[in-house]
Amino acid sequence: MVAPAPTDIQGETYATTTAGGYGEEASGGLPQFDTTVWVGQIVWLLILFAILYLLISKVFAPRLRRVMDERAATISGAVATARQVQAEAAQQAEAAKAEVAAARSSARATAAAAAARIAEQAADRKAADEAAIGARIAEAEAAIGKTRDAAMTNVSAIAGDTTAAIIERLTGRVASAAEVDAAVKGAA
Repeated sequence: MVAPAPTDIQGETYATTTAGGYGEEASGGLPQFDTTVWVGQIVWLLILFAILYLLISKVFAPRLRRVMDERAATISGAVATARQVQAEAAQQAEAAKAEVAAARSSARATAAAAAARIAEQAADRKAADEAAIGARIAEAEAAIGKTRDAAMTNVSAIAGDTTAAIIERLTGRVASAAEVDAAVKGAA
């Protein structure tokens, strides 16, 4: 009888796989370390490296360079625009400061002119009031002078009448007009 082939749990499968030359008898280790295939792997490595080098240098690098140049141009343009806007804003700020200074000086001049005009009007009003008061005072003095003169003319008559009455009362006799005038003039 023929000896049966070695079997394990898989039975026939083991026999067929060992029969194909894939088992331990044919194994030389990892395929990367098999020096018989290194030449082919190195050739393919060089071919792929050359293809990748050409793709990167002719396709991808120029695209990246173009994108980077566009980005740099965009950034430098934005920076230049920002500087220009900043310079314009500074000019506008200076112009606004000049306008504010001009407005302040104009306001000060207007205020000074208004104060001068008010002072002049007050002086004019004061002069007019003083003139009116002076005129009223002159009128009052004239009226007082007239009243005084009228009173003075009456004073001599009243003094004469009073003197005649006093003489008559003291002496009992009536004094003549010449005596009364001489007595009044002698007392004045």
